[in-house]
Amino acid sequence: MTLREALAAAFHQLSDNPHLRDHAMEDAAYLLLHALEISRASMIANYDRILTAEELAAYQRMIARRLGSEPLQYITGDCEFYSLPLRVNPAVLIPRPETEHLVETVLCELDPTQALRIVDVGTGSGAIAIALAANLPRAQITALDLSAAALEVAAANARTNGVAGRIRFLESDLLAALSSESALEPLGWDAIASNPPYVPAADRDSLHPQVRDYEPSLALFAGPSGLDVYRRLIPRPVPR
Repeated sequence: MTLREALAAAFHQLSDNPHLRDHAMEDAAYLLLHALEISRASMIANYDRILTAEELAAYQRMIARRLGSEPLQYITGDCEFYSLPLRVNPAVLIPRPETEHLVETVLCELDPTQALRIVDVGTGSGAIAIALAANLPRAQITALDLSAAALEVAAANARTNGVAGRIRFLESDLLAALSSESALEPLGWDAIASNPPYVPAADRDSLHPQVRDYEPSLALFAGPSGLDVYRRLIPRPVPR
């Protein structure tokens, strides 16, 4: 089977799924690039190349996973956030482009020449903490998450992006881990960043299957109104 034929077959399979058809060609091409480990330019220039049995099998396995509505990022294991490479798996929420606006807002409020102290609450993949560390070269960041599995992913991403030495990762229910060391933190924090879960539990069935069935519920849902985490986090005095 040629590259062109494999791509066409995958497109038709994905098009038959009502949840996937709107992006069927885009997804088929994206997974082909990853399966073959080639660039888009190489794909276009080699449409008539015959795929090896191993290449075709790898691609078909990816398409089968996508047909089950598994997110592309979990299939390939990676994504990009704020122009930085991140590894992701089902232990962490897939970083959204909209969250880059949060990073921009924090960066606009802080002086990159200063020795800053920042907290990232609910770090997940580490996207926010790592993006801030990469753009604030003197910042020291504490990244908190309730999930030990998420913290493992975040720590690995920090190492990949060369900022692990300026981010400490703590398992914590919101700010709880900081309360126990407040006496050791006399100077306060320059910024607290967070993108907490905000989806009402009643909205679960309305979510796209790739979100509802694959991404961690702990990072998505926040009680009946979606505000449970905000109500716990915002009124609480910040440990200094």
